Amino acid sequence: MSGIPTGNRFIDGVAGLWCVNIGHGRAEMADAIAQQVRTLTYYSAFGAQTNPVAATLAERLCRLTPKGLNHVFFSTSGSDANETAIRTVLRYFTLIGKPNKRHILTLEDAYHGSTYLTASMSGPAFYPGWARETGFIHRVAKPYPYRCPQGMGEAAFLAHLAANLEETIERLGADQVACFIAEPIMGRGIVLPPEGYHRRMGEICRTHGVLYISDEVVTGFGRLGHVFASEARFDIAPDILVSAKGISSGYIPLAATFVSDEIYEALSAPGEVYYHGFTYSGHPVACAAALKNLEIIEREKICETVRDRGLRFQRMLESLTDLALVGEARGSHYMMGIEFVQNRTTRERFPESMKVSERVTRKAYAKGLIARAIMPEVVLLSPTLVLSESDIAAIERILRESIRETMDELSRERLWRPGA
Repeated sequence: MSGIPTGNRFIDGVAGLWCVNIGHGRAEMADAIAQQVRTLTYYSAFGAQTNPVAATLAERLCRLTPKGLNHVFFSTSGSDANETAIRTVLRYFTLIGKPNKRHILTLEDAYHGSTYLTASMSGPAFYPGWARETGFIHRVAKPYPYRCPQGMGEAAFLAHLAANLEETIERLGADQVACFIAEPIMGRGIVLPPEGYHRRMGEICRTHGVLYISDEVVTGFGRLGHVFASEARFDIAPDILVSAKGISSGYIPLAATFVSDEIYEALSAPGEVYYHGFTYSGHPVACAAALKNLEIIEREKICETVRDRGLRFQRMLESLTDLALVGEARGSHYMMGIEFVQNRTTRERFPESMKVSERVTRKAYAKGLIARAIMPEVVLLSPTLVLSESDIAAIERILRESIRETMDELSRERLWRPGA
């Protein structure tokens, strides 16, 4: 295409869209995909049908999930995988004689997808104009320690969040609430909850007969140093776990919804037929890509590398708080966010119109780093999981330069001054 510069080299600091976990241009991925095209390009997985590759992948993945999640439904994106999760929950409660349990609890400012339902379950930026039509979706407090009430410690904040969830369930009626859905780390703004948050929310859900859905679309397949982070990192064994993105490292669209044995038994009881599926569910080429992706992750010990090098990446970004514009660098391993503030003492936000994060990312892009302005005041870093030490050093250099230049620019424009 004319007018587009070529020949520039970039560090992909966002892994495409949180998904290219094993890195770009893997020849063995191309070979595996091509071989599957030659062997079995496609066949429907509707009814009692499947294909050998989908069956093999299902068995492999269910060996890696948190305990009790031994059944999987394949789809093509995190959005339709989350749709599948909700539809499955509602069908399950109907089958066990609790059809009134239809209300969904989600977190303030979450992100669960771009379909009508999953966007409605997300933050207000994603459902303008139609939120009033989804009265069965209710939001509970966001586990955002950096923005917790002033003077409240982490233990008190966790107690506050737990009380908010419990009060919401009791207000709506436990016999009306079907499920609670949460990301291990919230993608929008990169919000790492207080220690023990997911375990405590899970306990509350179990007490009230509410199913717990863990949305691991982003965190799965190594981003936090584990194939799945729910149990290994956050001590929660959910009733349903949703995965996409890293499941195939973005080479072919694929997603998965894992369900508990209890849910599966209700759905597959004698005489029951669960009418749900997509044309490309269990697509053999996508499943072949996922099998090769998993083989690479295991053979190259990518999760182990992330737990080591990813932790150094995290510490490097946290060191950027010595810059006056940076209020907090947060997250875990290769899922990190940098929040910019006007005043680090008061944590005062910049007006959205100043687009501080976009200023930083534009400058970083010009220097060879792709970062993402995920919110007006937050920059996201979610790189491929195969970063070298020199890549990490380059990212630090570029970010420091870009933030300093933004500080100078804001000062020149008289929009900000250190310590204001």
